[in-house]
Amino acid sequence: MLDRRSFLQYMISILSGMGCSSLSLNEAHGKTAPAPKEAMFYKRINGQNVQCLLCPRACVIREGKRGFCRNRENQKGKLCTIVYGKPSVVDIGPIEKAPIYHFSPGHFRLCITCASCNLRCKYCQNWHLSQKSLEELNTHSYLPSEIVHEAQKHKLNSISFTYTEPTVYYEYLYDISSVARPMGFKTSIVSNGYINQDPLLKLLKVLDAVKIDLKGFSEKFYEGVSSATLKPVLESLITVKKEKVWLEIVNLIVPTLNDDPKMIDQMCRWIRETLGMDTPLHFTRFFPNYKLTHLSPTPISTLESAYEIAKKNGLRYVYIGNVPGHVHNSTYCPSCNRRVIYRTHFDVLEMNMTDGKCKFCNFPIPGKWE
Repeated sequence: MLDRRSFLQYMISILSGMGCSSLSLNEAHGKTAPAPKEAMFYKRINGQNVQCLLCPRACVIREGKRGFCRNRENQKGKLCTIVYGKPSVVDIGPIEKAPIYHFSPGHFRLCITCASCNLRCKYCQNWHLSQKSLEELNTHSYLPSEIVHEAQKHKLNSISFTYTEPTVYYEYLYDISSVARPMGFKTSIVSNGYINQDPLLKLLKVLDAVKIDLKGFSEKFYEGVSSATLKPVLESLITVKKEKVWLEIVNLIVPTLNDDPKMIDQMCRWIRETLGMDTPLHFTRFFPNYKLTHLSPTPISTLESAYEIAKKNGLRYVYIGNVPGHVHNSTYCPSCNRRVIYRTHFDVLEMNMTDGKCKFCNFPIPGKWE
């Protein structure tokens, strides 16, 4: 595992030598990008038309056309994923940036993403990746085994699929994870949860942790801000929990759009009653971005009020994110209230846990700690 000094030195050398944070460019990698691969989860309808069954959109795609996510194309009656083996980003980052806090804290992960998304969030901080098609971005060429080799080469602990929506490069994600786990690497996704149940169940068999953005708690918000619906996301949260894959939730609080205390209270109550009090919930600060540059950053007082609402609803592990140095960026023992993991933004500065338990009172803290 890279220590902080080694990681910073590594990233400085990459940035100075290549002008970007990626591990290698196509030219340096020295081979042609893989051809499109037949997609999983679709059916043929009406002759040459196909229907994608991966996410709730259920796109019906005509010959030569692509679905809403821009990544799945009907090629002569066969649905193909055109981004397989063509990641737009391959870099290294801390797991805390996901954020996933109860999953081997302090470790560095190999971060992978491909172009596009199956949502259209107006505030997306990675819109330059998620709202672009394959042809609009520079790509690298990595087969699944080569991605795992990169993780080995840099002595990383896990492989994480992040920055855009992993669902839209499902086959690539699945194959990488299937190779990685037997080799001893943990795997995680940072997802919007907008995926159908059968693909999700299959994917969970090769994942160790899932972070889902619960963007708001109303259909109106999902429709107006993300061009999606809430119900499938709630179903995904329930499924991940039932399958006993480690789950954490992020709620980005956007002023005037999803910051109503009543909505936050309803969401926290639903999490407590449906997913349990030990499900970590991160309230994250919004900053103006993409199509919502006219809004102000989330007041810290709003985040702190949301924190209090969550605690009153019985949630044990509640965090405030995008506010470096905030007291609620750290993990506290629900039993003795001592700080068991001391964080400043993405840095883990101190661990007061032994074998997954509070060092001070021996209270078990849920998570994946090794």
